[in-house]
Amino acid sequence: MNKPVIICVDDDKDTLNNIQLELLEALGEEYFIEVAESGEEALELFEELTNNDYEIPLVISDYIMPGMSGSDLLQYIHIIAPKTFKILLTGISDTRALVDALNHANLYRYILKPWDSGELILTVYDAVKSYFKDQLLEEQNTILKEMNATLQERTYELSRTLENLKSTQQELIQTEKMATLGQLVAGVAHEINTPLGAIRSSVENISQFLSCSLEKLPLFFQSLSEQRQQDFFLLLKQAIKQKNLLSSKEKRQFRRSLSSQLTELNISNEASDTLVEIGIYDNIEQFLPLLQDPNCNVILDMAYQLISLQKSTQTINIASNRAAKIVFALKSFARYDQTGKKITANIIEGIETVLTLYYNQIKHGVKLIKNYVDDLPLILCYPDELNQVWTNLVHNSLQAMNNKGTLQIDVFVEDAKILIAITDSGVGIPKSAQEKIFEPFFTTKSAGEGSGLGLDIVKKIIDKHDGEIIVNSVEGKTKFTVIIPIC
Repeated sequence: MNKPVIICVDDDKDTLNNIQLELLEALGEEYFIEVAESGEEALELFEELTNNDYEIPLVISDYIMPGMSGSDLLQYIHIIAPKTFKILLTGISDTRALVDALNHANLYRYILKPWDSGELILTVYDAVKSYFKDQLLEEQNTILKEMNATLQERTYELSRTLENLKSTQQELIQTEKMATLGQLVAGVAHEINTPLGAIRSSVENISQFLSCSLEKLPLFFQSLSEQRQQDFFLLLKQAIKQKNLLSSKEKRQFRRSLSSQLTELNISNEASDTLVEIGIYDNIEQFLPLLQDPNCNVILDMAYQLISLQKSTQTINIASNRAAKIVFALKSFARYDQTGKKITANIIEGIETVLTLYYNQIKHGVKLIKNYVDDLPLILCYPDELNQVWTNLVHNSLQAMNNKGTLQIDVFVEDAKILIAITDSGVGIPKSAQEKIFEPFFTTKSAGEGSGLGLDIVKKIIDKHDGEIIVNSVEGKTKFTVIIPIC
């Protein structure tokens, strides 16, 4: 059976190579990653693969390309293969153009350039997962229709099927309990790959410096006059102080401005790129003697290498701390065994563990507000099951907001009870549905997005702790309040 194919389209070869490498690294051997440098080439590739019985769950295309645009390409693909998911990469911010693409090409998502690797990979994972989930649901619906037609004719078989459903209901509940956790772990895998990738890149940078430039340092310093040495170390000192991370747009602006300044001073503007890269783009008067030196480019190049080395060490430190935090959260999430007995635990620690694991979804557009009471008492509980509660409620809140909005978590004590309120700024729950949301198999989500067991499981866990859960919802504000007795 042929592996599924993801097609990537971009007229810029470097961009296309970057997308292909990122997807190959993230998806491993599960998918073929095919590329095309134009809309026309992509259509030929799409038809060839389809004719050879390859399944194409996803097409990722640049927006602006010579000839056929990405929007036109994805619209055409939608006509011939409406089930294929489509992602548009764009460097423009014209809202009307993007809305037009969303409506006519039936996009799954659009991502602005330059993209965040973690966001791109997570979006691709969600898209292909949704594709195969839709395929599976379609197959299951077909089977159910056939079963229904047969069951209408055979009353005895209907009775047997109903009995089987009753006997497997508990298995369905257990499966639903693990569904959100499975999605969460998938997200964590991508999140932890980000610091690991940063560490790997930084280590390669340090290794390259040690192997190629370290032995040149003594001769380099010997070649500098005392004044140039002072200028060199002043340059390093100023660059190290620079903490602001510049966007590509800001760098281009500073390069143009700095290039103009150097030209006005009758100094070659070739140094402007290197100066901006090491963080020197204003108040350059103090460096004029250095910039007028015939060996200016050699001096700036060595400064750039040393600054890159220093930044690499900072990156490794930050990334390793982030990875350690994620690993600790995973260990905390899974540390409890299933003894069937309550143990003493801190509610806030469990909530923080879940928030750490959802960091990747939260950081891209969610404002997180936390109000925790000081000195929260420990309680006897089933911590792993309560973590499932926080996981389901946070997951639902993020979905309701489409990962854009405000998520507020309040933990406080009142009348010998701990109250945990999770509030989001999402679309809200219709009044008519609020009384039914804790019923098994009831869901307000679109077909294929939920089985309707999540909140039923949440309520059963809270009931097990002799607590209660209350929902209050209007458009733009939904609040779930969990109440657990301290005793």
